[in-house]
Amino acid sequence: MSTAATLPMAAAPARPATNKWLVTVSVTFGTLMGAIDSSIVNVALPQIRGAVGATVQEITWITTGFAIATVIVMPLTAFLGRLFGQKRVYMLSLAIFIVGSALCGVASSLEQLVIFRALQGFGAGALQPTEQAILRQTFPPKEQGMAMALFGMAVMVGPAIGPTLGGYIVDNYHWSWIFFINLPVGVLGLFMVWRFVHEPEDIRAANQAASKELRGNLDWLGIALLAVGLAALQFFLEEGQQNDWFDSSLITVCALLSVAALALFVWRELTAKVPAVNLRLFKDPVFTSGTLIGAVMFAILLASMFLLPLFMQELLGFTAMQSGLALMPRVLVMMLVTPLVGRLYGKVSARLLIGIGVLLVAYGAYDVSHITLASSSEGITRAILVQGIGFSFLFVPLTTAALSNVPRARLADATGLNSLLRQVGASMGLAIFATLLSRWGSHARGSLVAHLSPDRPEVQERLSALAAGFAQRGFDPVSAREAALRALDGIVTRQSMVIAFEQVLLLTGICFLCVLPLLFFLKVNRRGSGEKVHVEMEM
Repeated sequence: MSTAATLPMAAAPARPATNKWLVTVSVTFGTLMGAIDSSIVNVALPQIRGAVGATVQEITWITTGFAIATVIVMPLTAFLGRLFGQKRVYMLSLAIFIVGSALCGVASSLEQLVIFRALQGFGAGALQPTEQAILRQTFPPKEQGMAMALFGMAVMVGPAIGPTLGGYIVDNYHWSWIFFINLPVGVLGLFMVWRFVHEPEDIRAANQAASKELRGNLDWLGIALLAVGLAALQFFLEEGQQNDWFDSSLITVCALLSVAALALFVWRELTAKVPAVNLRLFKDPVFTSGTLIGAVMFAILLASMFLLPLFMQELLGFTAMQSGLALMPRVLVMMLVTPLVGRLYGKVSARLLIGIGVLLVAYGAYDVSHITLASSSEGITRAILVQGIGFSFLFVPLTTAALSNVPRARLADATGLNSLLRQVGASMGLAIFATLLSRWGSHARGSLVAHLSPDRPEVQERLSALAAGFAQRGFDPVSAREAALRALDGIVTRQSMVIAFEQVLLLTGICFLCVLPLLFFLKVNRRGSGEKVHVEMEM
């Protein structure tokens, strides 16, 4: 297999290489749509819930189903590529995603919507890892940083613009258009991949050689354990907060099932003759450290994308559209800075770039943790711009460095695992920080209520002022007093949530500083085996 992966150029039929920018645009369509769809639905949940007659808890299944399907497919991308070809897997995945989008738009019941969203997720799961591998194989060694910068813009920007785009569509059109909008873009992307993306000769030869051995030793047990373990883990992370975690027997069973299934999966893959997922890639400390830091980065990124809009909408009274627009400058600065970091990657130490990124993200978290009820959208935007620059300094060197020692024939394996840990990291970040937000909010409320003694003159003064205000609106004395008490309770609740938000946002920065020791293992070999020249060939 290693021989096939490094075929000399003279052995391949000569053909003009496709323009790398056309390849990039072609494969980015699907990845961007998949990344947007991971978050765009969230702002439309109230409208969808009313249309299909679901409860608040039931409607979350349309996001949970998508997430579970996505993580199951990600690590199997290389396995599928060896069986059917890398380009065919990407096109089939994109086609499944398009069909799933169309079916979601016409769904008339909750059951249909959950099934069709899962179908969407199965299609979206292979798009990110396959694009990452295709770009690494298409760009020459000196431009690997730029290739990952272009990939990073789709992966990071997609979840950021999803809520804003979804808010605009929901405010002006029917909710089904958050799915229908994928159809023309997806069809265009499908055509461009068919026309401009071609599998490199060395990758095709390696996959053909591996396919013969793979077909005779299909690792069905490993695939089954992987599917069960990841499905249980993702359900545990997505639904745990709503079900009070281990107070729920269902969540407890899912946690135990995921641990058992994934432990057996690791044992199976390390002992199988032809494993479905190549876990031995984690023997490379560069790949392992880069992937783990990337998982933490996405945990912080997705947590901040969840927490800040929630703060603005719940406490500042912003609409979904307004909160999305307030966060848009961070997206724009990431789009501007990421390509610049891609150019710097070949000239500056990856560890230096990542270290700068970690410090900027941590400082941005410290800055944004000082938001209050008096904060304006402009003040919040200024605070998160630093984080946007920090994320830009992180994604390109992390993704590029993590794959620097991976042979070309194993890039699809590595990108699948890399994408999986990013996705699981993001889910863990959301689960952990959402739980802490709720618990710290309750704790802060208890602390504040303890100081609201009726004997304190400050409390009596505030209640009298509130009661007087209600009396001026026509309330009788008894009703005014009751309304004043309720108003004071609301003020306490709001202030306790502000304290909780500040603490959680500050914690995200502190957690990020904890990954700095992993930079010691991130020693990049810029002439690694993953940077061999290739020749492209029609499928």
